Amino acid sequence: MIKIMVFGAKSYDIESFDLKLQNYSDVQMNYIESELDQYTAYLAKGYDAVCVFVNCNLNREIIEILKKLEIKLILLRCAGFNNVDIRACQENDITVMRVPSYSPEAVAEMAMSLALSVNRRIHKAYIKVRENNFSLVSLTGVNFYKKVAGIIGTGKIGQAMARICQGFGMEVIAFDKYPSNSLPFVKYVTLEELLKQSDLISLHCPLNDETYHLINEKTISIMKDGVILVNTSRGGLIKTEDLIKGIRDKKFFGVALDVYEEEGDYVFENLEDDILEHSTAARLLSFPNVIVTSHQGFLTKEALEAISLTTIENAISFFNNKPIIENIVNQ
Repeated sequence: MIKIMVFGAKSYDIESFDLKLQNYSDVQMNYIESELDQYTAYLAKGYDAVCVFVNCNLNREIIEILKKLEIKLILLRCAGFNNVDIRACQENDITVMRVPSYSPEAVAEMAMSLALSVNRRIHKAYIKVRENNFSLVSLTGVNFYKKVAGIIGTGKIGQAMARICQGFGMEVIAFDKYPSNSLPFVKYVTLEELLKQSDLISLHCPLNDETYHLINEKTISIMKDGVILVNTSRGGLIKTEDLIKGIRDKKFFGVALDVYEEEGDYVFENLEDDILEHSTAARLLSFPNVIVTSHQGFLTKEALEAISLTTIENAISFFNNKPIIENIVNQ
């Protein structure tokens, strides 16, 4: 029996995992709503593996605790792994496995939903109508048809977003260090050219040393006036202070974020009764042309099913000494 402690488990995680576990009699999952940290880590004693999500900060201290508890495997129920101290895992002989692709379309559809919503001011219209205000003042948007969509990062999610933009009749350009040959309708350009030409910019690249604060005062200054910026990837891709300055300078027609810097303390939590004294989200939401959502790009039934299935199969393959190599982060 493979025993897995699932940290940060929400109701939708539990429902999805339990449904898949009906087909796996050799895997036992127990759930805890608390995140994995230096205190809760000890709850994993007696387990073979731990399972966490993208918002869990797996630093060296936690990794060393897991080593003492004889944990052999960390299961990430996500694609990104910038939140994991990979070197510490290697030094402590702990394997890290992820879900490299669960539903690219889920995130891409969310990105376009955000772009459309901030463009047509759906967030404002919804509130106005609820107050019996049917005025159209301040709700004017722009057509996406025949506009230029700039996709930064053309992995599977970026490719899905590119196809959606093409379906809207947009000209699609892209920037990626490793261009894809599966997008014949996309023109690859330099980052500077993309920033200069795009009416809609959508971020779909991983967060690493090269991409950290990719969107900053300098790159914002290159963008067209009236550009729409969407980020469904990682908050650290954008330097928040510079973004706020750009919004105040009226550089953007709209900004739509499913992720943002400093979201770790708030993401997936209900804090509606709290006063957030230093909240990045609160600052961003003070602007009428900004939409912020709660890192929900992955949250579709299909994506959750794929995450659950891949996570379970990762565990089984590892403990059967036949690990799925492409899913291992720290090879």
